[in-house]
Amino acid sequence: MIQFFRAHWRPPMPWQALIALATLFTALLLAGAALAHNVTEGDSGYVQEVTGFRPIAFIYLGAKHMVTGYDHLLFLAGVIFFLYRSKDIATYVSIFAIGHSVTMIAGVWWSIKINAYIIDATIAFSVVYKALDNLGAFRLWFGVQPNTKAATLIFGLLHGFGLATKIQDYDISPDGLLGNLIAFNLGVELGQLMALALILTAMTHWRARHAFARQAYAANVLMMVAGFALMGLQITGYFVA
Repeated sequence: MIQFFRAHWRPPMPWQALIALATLFTALLLAGAALAHNVTEGDSGYVQEVTGFRPIAFIYLGAKHMVTGYDHLLFLAGVIFFLYRSKDIATYVSIFAIGHSVTMIAGVWWSIKINAYIIDATIAFSVVYKALDNLGAFRLWFGVQPNTKAATLIFGLLHGFGLATKIQDYDISPDGLLGNLIAFNLGVELGQLMALALILTAMTHWRARHAFARQAYAANVLMMVAGFALMGLQITGYFVA
């Protein structure tokens, strides 16, 4: 990505505008962070009381859960930020989906639970990592480029543990558990595809603008700032809770 920025770089936007955008972007994320991945009170009560295989309900819950997962969607946006070919987008999204599907289902099935603050801080770090990767920081600092597919899979696995940890908080009935987990995961994937369609639509229009290269740099800096802010929020929660 360094070559991209060298070829298209223009003087950055005024610091005042950048700071204003960073403040707004971070404030919006932090405002939503309390909702990210959480099940609403009504949904929580339903999940705790329902028994048996309820595919439609759990597909709906999974889709609803994903579209409020701001850290997941930020990471996904970072993954596809510089992907232009449909084949590449499908490959990386599939790798991410396989990763979080495996650990979400396995984590709940085998009761593998990680402290919610720690796993959410790790997920926030994945946003920072991807922003730095998009900016070419690893090649610039260390002279190497990490394998992006391997990184996407690893972070996908970690994101799945985040989902599993949240689900276990709601004590789903063992009656029909596997089927409901698969249905929930299907809903997660549907929600992810809906979010991806919106992200790609916005990205397509944005990339057509002459200012994309300059704004892309600022956007990845803001993504990194948001990731650090979410990390700080979770780490603080870990020590305060």
